[in-house]
Amino acid sequence: MKIDTQKLVRKNILNLKPYSSARDEFKGDNGIFLDANENPFGDLNRYPDPYQRKIKKKLSELNQIPTDNIFLGNGSDEVIDLAFRIFCEPGKDKVLTFAPTYGMYEVSANINYVELIKFDLNDDFQIDLETLKPYLNDENLKIIFICSPNNPTGNSIKNIEYILENFKGIVFIDEAYIDFSPEESFKNQIKNYPNLIVSQTFSKAWGMASVRVGIAYASEEIIKFYSKTKPPYNISQLNQNAILETLKEENKNQVSENIKLILNEKKLLIQNLEQLSLVNKTFPSDANFVLVEVENADWIYQKLVAENVIIRNRNSVIKNCLRITVGTPEENLKLIEVLKRIKI
Repeated sequence: MKIDTQKLVRKNILNLKPYSSARDEFKGDNGIFLDANENPFGDLNRYPDPYQRKIKKKLSELNQIPTDNIFLGNGSDEVIDLAFRIFCEPGKDKVLTFAPTYGMYEVSANINYVELIKFDLNDDFQIDLETLKPYLNDENLKIIFICSPNNPTGNSIKNIEYILENFKGIVFIDEAYIDFSPEESFKNQIKNYPNLIVSQTFSKAWGMASVRVGIAYASEEIIKFYSKTKPPYNISQLNQNAILETLKEENKNQVSENIKLILNEKKLLIQNLEQLSLVNKTFPSDANFVLVEVENADWIYQKLVAENVIIRNRNSVIKNCLRITVGTPEENLKLIEVLKRIKI
Protein backbone atom coordinates (compact mmCIF):
# COMPACT_ATOMS: atom_id res chain seq x y z
CA MET A 1 0.00 0.00 0.00
CA LYS A 2 1.55 3.29 -1.13
CA ILE A 3 1.41 6.08 1.43
CA ASP A 4 2.33 9.72 0.91
CA THR A 5 3.43 10.84 4.37
CA GLN A 6 3.28 14.53 3.45
CA LYS A 7 -0.47 14.26 2.85
CA LEU A 8 -0.85 13.16 6.49
CA VAL A 9 1.00 16.17 7.88
CA ARG A 10 -0.89 19.31 8.92
CA LYS A 11 -0.48 22.16 6.41
CA ASN A 12 0.87 24.57 9.00
CA ILE A 13 3.58 22.04 9.92
CA LEU A 14 4.44 21.49 6.26
CA ASN A 15 4.93 25.25 5.94
CA LEU A 16 6.54 25.72 9.34
CA LYS A 17 9.89 27.48 9.41
CA PRO A 18 11.58 26.01 12.48
CA TYR A 19 13.39 28.07 15.07
CA SER A 20 17.07 28.39 14.16
CA SER A 21 19.29 28.29 17.25
CA ALA A 22 22.90 29.39 17.47
CA ARG A 23 23.92 25.73 17.36
CA ASP A 24 21.99 25.28 14.11
CA GLU A 25 24.06 27.98 12.47
CA PHE A 26 27.42 26.80 13.87
CA LYS A 27 27.86 23.13 14.72
CA GLY A 28 31.50 23.00 15.82
CA ASP A 29 32.70 22.13 19.35
CA ASN A 30 35.73 24.40 19.48
CA GLY A 31 35.95 28.16 19.40
CA ILE A 32 35.17 31.35 21.29
CA PHE A 33 31.38 31.21 21.54
CA LEU A 34 29.83 34.66 21.57
CA ASP A 35 26.75 33.78 19.53
CA ALA A 36 24.07 32.46 21.93
CA ASN A 37 23.93 35.09 24.69
CA GLU A 38 25.21 32.49 27.16
CA ASN A 39 26.92 33.37 30.42
CA PRO A 40 30.67 32.95 29.81
CA PHE A 41 31.22 31.55 33.34
CA GLY A 42 30.40 28.19 34.87
CA ASP A 43 30.41 24.48 34.02
CA LEU A 44 26.83 24.32 32.73
CA ASN A 45 26.73 27.65 30.93
CA ARG A 46 26.48 26.34 27.35
CA TYR A 47 23.35 25.20 25.55
CA PRO A 48 23.30 21.48 24.74
CA ASP A 49 23.45 19.91 21.29
CA PRO A 50 19.85 20.44 20.06
CA TYR A 51 19.97 17.22 18.02
CA GLN A 52 21.80 14.96 20.51
CA ARG A 53 24.17 13.74 17.77
CA LYS A 54 26.46 11.71 20.03
CA ILE A 55 23.57 9.71 21.48
CA LYS A 56 22.06 9.11 18.05
CA LYS A 57 25.43 7.87 16.80
CA LYS A 58 25.60 5.37 19.68
CA LEU A 59 22.03 4.20 19.08
CA SER A 60 22.72 3.89 15.38
CA GLU A 61 25.71 1.64 16.05
CA LEU A 62 23.76 -0.39 18.61
CA ASN A 63 20.69 -0.98 16.43
CA GLN A 64 22.10 -0.72 12.90
CA ILE A 65 19.64 2.07 12.12
CA PRO A 66 20.83 5.33 10.46
CA THR A 67 20.91 8.44 12.63
CA ASP A 68 18.51 10.13 10.19
CA ASN A 69 15.87 7.62 11.34
CA ILE A 70 16.25 8.47 15.03
CA PHE A 71 14.62 11.22 17.13
CA LEU A 72 15.18 11.84 20.83
CA GLY A 73 12.50 13.42 22.98
CA ASN A 74 12.07 14.72 26.50
CA GLY A 75 10.63 11.36 27.53
CA SER A 76 8.38 9.25 25.32
CA ASP A 77 5.58 11.63 26.25
CA GLU A 78 7.15 14.31 24.03
CA VAL A 79 7.39 11.76 21.20
CA ILE A 80 3.67 11.05 21.64
CA ASP A 81 2.66 14.71 21.91
CA LEU A 82 4.62 15.71 18.80
CA ALA A 83 2.80 13.04 16.80
CA PHE A 84 -0.45 14.86 17.60
CA ARG A 85 1.03 18.25 16.72
CA ILE A 86 2.47 17.06 13.42
CA PHE A 87 -0.39 14.95 12.07
CA CYS A 88 -3.68 15.88 13.79
CA GLU A 89 -5.78 18.93 12.92
CA PRO A 90 -7.46 20.09 16.18
CA GLY A 91 -11.22 19.75 16.17
CA LYS A 92 -11.19 17.70 12.98
CA ASP A 93 -8.94 14.64 13.08
CA LYS A 94 -9.13 11.54 15.27
CA VAL A 95 -6.80 9.00 16.85
CA LEU A 96 -7.56 5.47 18.01
CA THR A 97 -6.24 3.57 21.02
CA PHE A 98 -6.86 0.03 22.26
CA ALA A 99 -8.32 0.07 25.76
CA PRO A 100 -7.15 -0.49 28.39
CA THR A 101 -3.79 1.12 27.63
CA TYR A 102 -1.34 3.86 28.59
CA GLY A 103 -3.23 6.95 29.73
CA MET A 104 -1.05 9.61 28.10
CA TYR A 105 -2.52 8.96 24.65
CA GLU A 106 -5.87 10.22 25.94
CA VAL A 107 -4.31 13.13 27.82
CA SER A 108 -2.39 14.24 24.72
CA ALA A 109 -5.53 13.91 22.62
CA ASN A 110 -7.43 16.17 25.03
CA ILE A 111 -4.60 18.73 25.19
CA ASN A 112 -4.42 18.88 21.40
CA TYR A 113 -8.23 18.94 20.97
CA VAL A 114 -8.28 15.70 18.96
CA GLU A 115 -11.10 13.17 19.15
CA LEU A 116 -10.05 9.88 20.77
CA ILE A 117 -11.64 6.58 19.77
CA LYS A 118 -11.28 3.94 22.49
CA PHE A 119 -11.40 0.51 20.88
CA ASP A 120 -11.87 -2.18 23.53
CA LEU A 121 -9.52 -5.15 23.49
CA ASN A 122 -11.17 -8.57 23.80
CA ASP A 123 -11.10 -10.80 26.89
CA ASP A 124 -7.55 -11.89 26.02
CA PHE A 125 -6.50 -8.23 25.69
CA GLN A 126 -6.08 -8.64 21.93
CA ILE A 127 -7.48 -6.77 18.90
CA ASP A 128 -10.66 -8.05 17.26
CA LEU A 129 -9.72 -7.36 13.65
CA GLU A 130 -13.20 -7.85 12.19
CA THR A 131 -14.59 -5.16 14.48
CA LEU A 132 -11.63 -2.88 13.79
CA LYS A 133 -11.72 -3.03 9.97
CA PRO A 134 -14.39 -0.31 9.40
CA TYR A 135 -12.32 2.20 11.40
CA LEU A 136 -9.31 1.77 9.11
CA ASN A 137 -11.14 3.53 6.26
CA ASP A 138 -12.02 6.67 8.24
CA GLU A 139 -10.26 9.54 6.39
CA ASN A 140 -10.11 11.63 9.56
CA LEU A 141 -8.45 8.88 11.58
CA LYS A 142 -4.82 10.01 11.54
CA ILE A 143 -3.04 7.89 14.14
CA ILE A 144 -3.49 4.43 15.66
CA PHE A 145 -1.58 4.01 18.93
CA ILE A 146 -0.53 0.47 19.86
CA CYS A 147 1.25 -0.15 23.14
CA SER A 148 3.05 -3.49 22.89
CA PRO A 149 3.80 -4.95 25.37
CA ASN A 150 0.71 -3.22 26.62
CA ASN A 151 0.41 -1.20 29.80
CA PRO A 152 -1.36 -2.11 32.10
CA THR A 153 -2.13 -5.62 30.79
CA GLY A 154 1.48 -6.69 30.13
CA ASN A 155 0.85 -8.79 27.02
CA SER A 156 2.23 -8.28 23.52
CA ILE A 157 -0.36 -7.25 20.95
CA LYS A 158 -0.91 -9.51 17.93
CA ASN A 159 -1.95 -8.67 14.35
CA ILE A 160 -0.04 -5.39 14.20
CA GLU A 161 1.17 -6.31 10.71
CA TYR A 162 -2.42 -6.34 9.47
CA ILE A 163 -2.91 -2.76 10.64
CA LEU A 164 0.36 -1.67 9.02
CA GLU A 165 -0.72 -3.25 5.74
CA ASN A 166 -4.25 -1.84 5.73
CA PHE A 167 -4.18 1.58 7.41
CA LYS A 168 -3.13 4.69 5.47
CA GLY A 169 -2.56 6.85 8.52
CA ILE A 170 0.24 6.80 11.11
CA VAL A 171 0.78 3.60 13.08
CA PHE A 172 2.48 4.51 16.35
CA ILE A 173 3.87 1.47 18.21
CA ASP A 174 4.88 2.23 21.79
CA GLU A 175 7.58 -0.27 22.78
CA ALA A 176 8.45 1.06 26.23
CA TYR A 177 8.68 -2.52 27.56
CA ILE A 178 10.11 -4.30 24.50
CA ASP A 179 13.43 -5.12 26.19
CA PHE A 180 11.59 -7.47 28.56
CA SER A 181 9.71 -9.21 25.73
CA PRO A 182 10.67 -12.23 23.61
CA GLU A 183 8.95 -10.53 20.66
CA GLU A 184 11.02 -8.71 18.06
CA SER A 185 10.90 -4.92 17.92
CA PHE A 186 9.15 -3.25 14.99
CA LYS A 187 11.93 -0.64 14.74
CA ASN A 188 13.59 -2.69 12.00
CA GLN A 189 10.38 -2.42 9.94
CA ILE A 190 10.52 1.36 9.47
CA LYS A 191 12.20 0.89 6.08
CA ASN A 192 9.15 -1.12 4.93
CA TYR A 193 6.42 1.15 6.31
CA PRO A 194 6.76 4.93 5.73
CA ASN A 195 3.82 5.53 8.10
CA LEU A 196 5.37 3.66 11.06
CA ILE A 197 6.68 5.32 14.22
CA VAL A 198 8.25 3.09 16.87
CA SER A 199 8.68 4.66 20.28
CA GLN A 200 11.11 3.35 22.91
CA THR A 201 12.52 4.72 26.15
CA PHE A 202 15.50 4.78 28.48
CA SER A 203 13.12 4.75 31.47
CA LYS A 204 12.43 1.03 31.82
CA ALA A 205 15.08 -1.57 30.94
CA TRP A 206 17.85 1.05 30.93
CA GLY A 207 16.89 2.21 34.42
CA MET A 208 17.00 5.93 33.56
CA ALA A 209 13.45 7.07 34.34
CA SER A 210 14.55 10.27 36.12
CA VAL A 211 16.52 11.39 33.04
CA ARG A 212 13.42 11.56 30.82
CA VAL A 213 14.71 10.54 27.38
CA GLY A 214 12.49 8.82 24.84
CA ILE A 215 13.29 7.58 21.35
CA ALA A 216 11.40 7.50 18.05
CA TYR A 217 12.45 5.37 15.09
CA ALA A 218 10.76 6.30 11.82
CA SER A 219 11.33 7.21 8.18
CA GLU A 220 13.77 10.03 7.50
CA GLU A 221 10.84 12.16 6.36
CA ILE A 222 8.91 11.75 9.61
CA ILE A 223 12.04 12.39 11.69
CA LYS A 224 12.55 15.68 9.82
CA PHE A 225 9.05 16.79 10.83
CA TYR A 226 9.76 15.81 14.44
CA SER A 227 13.01 17.79 14.42
CA LYS A 228 11.43 20.94 12.97
CA THR A 229 8.47 20.84 15.37
CA LYS A 230 10.24 20.16 18.68
CA PRO A 231 11.54 22.92 21.02
CA PRO A 232 15.15 23.84 20.17
CA TYR A 233 16.91 22.37 23.24
CA ASN A 234 14.54 19.64 24.36
CA ILE A 235 17.09 17.47 26.22
CA SER A 236 19.50 19.03 28.71
CA GLN A 237 23.25 18.42 28.59
CA LEU A 238 23.06 16.77 32.02
CA ASN A 239 20.59 14.24 30.69
CA GLN A 240 22.51 13.71 27.47
CA ASN A 241 25.66 13.00 29.48
CA ALA A 242 23.80 10.52 31.67
CA ILE A 243 22.55 8.61 28.61
CA LEU A 244 26.02 8.58 27.02
CA GLU A 245 27.44 7.14 30.24
CA THR A 246 24.80 4.40 30.27
CA LEU A 247 25.57 3.53 26.64
CA LYS A 248 29.21 2.76 27.44
CA GLU A 249 30.03 -0.91 26.82
CA GLU A 250 30.61 -1.81 30.48
CA ASN A 251 27.31 -0.24 31.52
CA LYS A 252 25.38 -1.86 28.66
CA ASN A 253 26.49 -5.23 30.02
CA GLN A 254 25.09 -4.34 33.43
CA VAL A 255 21.77 -3.36 31.84
CA SER A 256 21.60 -6.79 30.18
CA GLU A 257 22.28 -8.49 33.52
CA ASN A 258 19.59 -6.41 35.22
CA ILE A 259 17.04 -7.42 32.57
CA LYS A 260 17.84 -11.11 33.15
CA LEU A 261 17.45 -10.64 36.90
CA ILE A 262 14.10 -8.86 36.48
CA LEU A 263 12.77 -11.60 34.20
CA ASN A 264 13.87 -14.33 36.65
CA GLU A 265 12.31 -12.43 39.52
CA LYS A 266 9.10 -12.06 37.54
CA LYS A 267 8.82 -15.85 37.23
CA LEU A 268 9.30 -16.28 40.97
CA LEU A 269 6.87 -13.47 41.72
CA ILE A 270 4.17 -15.02 39.53
CA GLN A 271 4.69 -18.43 41.17
CA ASN A 272 4.33 -16.91 44.63
CA LEU A 273 1.31 -14.82 43.67
CA GLU A 274 -0.51 -17.83 42.22
CA GLN A 275 -0.21 -19.61 45.57
CA LEU A 276 -2.13 -16.88 47.37
CA SER A 277 -5.85 -17.42 47.98
CA LEU A 278 -6.64 -13.72 47.44
CA VAL A 279 -5.26 -13.87 43.87
CA ASN A 280 -7.80 -15.11 41.33
CA LYS A 281 -5.61 -14.81 38.25
CA THR A 282 -2.24 -13.63 36.97
CA PHE A 283 -2.21 -12.42 33.38
CA PRO A 284 0.56 -13.25 30.86
CA SER A 285 3.28 -10.61 30.89
CA ASP A 286 6.02 -9.64 28.42
CA ALA A 287 6.88 -6.58 30.53
CA ASN A 288 8.56 -5.84 33.87
CA PHE A 289 5.26 -5.98 35.72
CA VAL A 290 2.43 -8.40 36.39
CA LEU A 291 -1.30 -7.71 36.26
CA VAL A 292 -3.27 -9.71 38.82
CA GLU A 293 -6.97 -10.10 39.47
CA VAL A 294 -7.88 -10.25 43.16
CA GLU A 295 -10.98 -10.44 45.34
CA ASN A 296 -11.09 -6.81 46.44
CA ALA A 297 -8.50 -4.61 44.74
CA ASP A 298 -9.26 -1.37 46.59
CA TRP A 299 -9.09 -3.01 50.00
CA ILE A 300 -5.90 -4.98 49.29
CA TYR A 301 -4.25 -1.87 47.84
CA GLN A 302 -4.95 0.09 51.04
CA LYS A 303 -3.62 -2.75 53.18
CA LEU A 304 -0.38 -2.75 51.19
CA VAL A 305 -0.04 1.03 51.44
CA ALA A 306 -0.40 0.75 55.22
CA GLU A 307 2.67 -1.52 55.12
CA ASN A 308 4.58 0.94 52.88
CA VAL A 309 4.36 -1.42 49.90
CA ILE A 310 3.17 0.64 46.96
CA ILE A 311 1.73 -1.01 43.85
CA ARG A 312 -0.72 0.37 41.25
CA ASN A 313 -4.46 -0.05 41.79
CA ARG A 314 -6.00 -0.53 38.32
CA ASN A 315 -9.52 -1.32 39.57
CA SER A 316 -10.87 1.79 37.84
CA VAL A 317 -9.55 0.47 34.51
CA ILE A 318 -9.83 -3.33 34.85
CA LYS A 319 -12.17 -4.60 37.57
CA ASN A 320 -10.38 -5.81 40.70
CA CYS A 321 -6.96 -5.74 39.07
CA LEU A 322 -3.64 -4.65 40.55
CA ARG A 323 -0.46 -3.95 38.59
CA ILE A 324 2.73 -5.03 40.35
CA THR A 325 6.14 -3.87 39.13
CA VAL A 326 8.92 -6.43 39.57
CA GLY A 327 11.28 -5.11 42.23
CA THR A 328 14.50 -6.37 43.77
CA PRO A 329 14.44 -9.90 45.25
CA GLU A 330 14.08 -8.37 48.71
CA GLU A 331 11.23 -6.08 47.65
CA ASN A 332 9.35 -8.92 45.97
CA LEU A 333 9.68 -11.15 49.06
CA LYS A 334 8.40 -8.31 51.26
CA LEU A 335 5.37 -7.90 48.97
CA ILE A 336 4.52 -11.61 49.19
CA GLU A 337 5.07 -11.61 52.94
CA VAL A 338 2.58 -8.75 53.41
CA LEU A 339 0.04 -10.31 51.01
CA LYS A 340 0.16 -13.58 52.97
CA ARG A 341 -0.92 -11.70 56.09
CA ILE A 342 -3.95 -10.15 54.38
CA LYS A 343 -7.12 -12.11 55.00
CA ILE A 344 -10.16 -11.59 52.77
